[in-house]
Amino acid sequence: MLAAALLGAAIGQVVFGHLGDRIGRRRVYGFSLFLMIFSSIWCGFSACTSRSCVLVTLGFFRFALGVGIGGDYPLSATIMSEFANRHTRGAFIAAVFSMQGFGILVSSAVTMAVCVVFDRATGADPVGETPQEADLAWRLILVLAAVPAGLTFYWRMMMPETARFTALVEKNVEQAVRDMQGVLAVSLAQIAEEEEETLSPNPASYPLLSGEFLHRHGRDLFACAAAWFLVDVVFYSINLFQSNIYSHYLPKHHMSVFEEAFHVAKLQVIIAVCSTIPGYFAAVYLIDRTGRVKIQLTGFFIMALGLLAIGIPYKNFWRNTTNMGFMVLYSLTFFFANLGPNTTTTFIVPAELFPARFRATCHGISGAAGKLGAVVGSVGFLRASTTGEGMAAALVILGGICVVGMAVTYLLTPETMGRSLEENE
Repeated sequence: MLAAALLGAAIGQVVFGHLGDRIGRRRVYGFSLFLMIFSSIWCGFSACTSRSCVLVTLGFFRFALGVGIGGDYPLSATIMSEFANRHTRGAFIAAVFSMQGFGILVSSAVTMAVCVVFDRATGADPVGETPQEADLAWRLILVLAAVPAGLTFYWRMMMPETARFTALVEKNVEQAVRDMQGVLAVSLAQIAEEEEETLSPNPASYPLLSGEFLHRHGRDLFACAAAWFLVDVVFYSINLFQSNIYSHYLPKHHMSVFEEAFHVAKLQVIIAVCSTIPGYFAAVYLIDRTGRVKIQLTGFFIMALGLLAIGIPYKNFWRNTTNMGFMVLYSLTFFFANLGPNTTTTFIVPAELFPARFRATCHGISGAAGKLGAVVGSVGFLRASTTGEGMAAALVILGGICVVGMAVTYLLTPETMGRSLEENE
């Protein structure tokens, strides 16, 4: 179940990214959203009520949901990068990505609201069997995920194709100019002054699978894919360890299933408000001031320090002393992950480095590498998260992975701040 949506996302990123470069960002963007809405609804309608039957059908629809979400990554980042100007491009792309923080917040709030309603309506006995109504509660929570996606469908379909795709890939400069005039409400002269290269398409003819592409862009693609893989191993692993951490802060008395889910969601809200969301918005503020590479290096560095500070003394100290100091260190890893590599390497840099003909495809390839890292983090460290000895070793290993991420960033990742997409290409 942990791996189903992640594997779907890896496939969706490659497939939808490639389709975005072949038939257009806007057309594929709408289909990925439709798949997200459809799959969210059907996750709630997973057949049967027995454990094995539900897990099979829910796993299938979570896989399909992952495909849709995976497709949204390269298309959202590419569209935003191609609409933005060179001076504020990083902040615009980071602002799109920062909405994940509010998604975490709203999903927890929905869970809390549904659990309160069902707990009061059923009067669930904390020491009795799980009430039958719980089967309806989790389904309702999953179905409600389709609502915010559905609300954006009209505006997504009304969005024009990006001028860079129209001009540089379809080679229709006149249509690109008309689209940009409609979006920006500015004259042709202003568009030409801002991005002169976009209006004079003369792209090279080499294909994606060629020695020329490897020579020109192979290092950049490896840097993006490797950094994304490393940060997702760490990010999804520390998310997995939350169950151990939350157990120290849950009420000690017997709770119904609704009460337990409510308290876990409440703690997720606290983490989101105190570290996750501030990290995203710190990235929005700093990304075009200090640059992508510095922020990514700093993020990996502080994450490594935090994880090592938790992991090295975990067995002898933190295991039985999950106090405020522990929570501060744990929250800092989320803050600097979102300030640094979880924003830069997973959304911004891959959308800025590659030619228009390959931009969404390369972003999708980098993202697929990241989701494979997420599978490693979620499944590979699953057993470690259930034991104190295993958790201590896992945290130290994750700190070491952050150090490797620093090396990849410093040695291989180019700075893209302040340059047009054509200059970066």
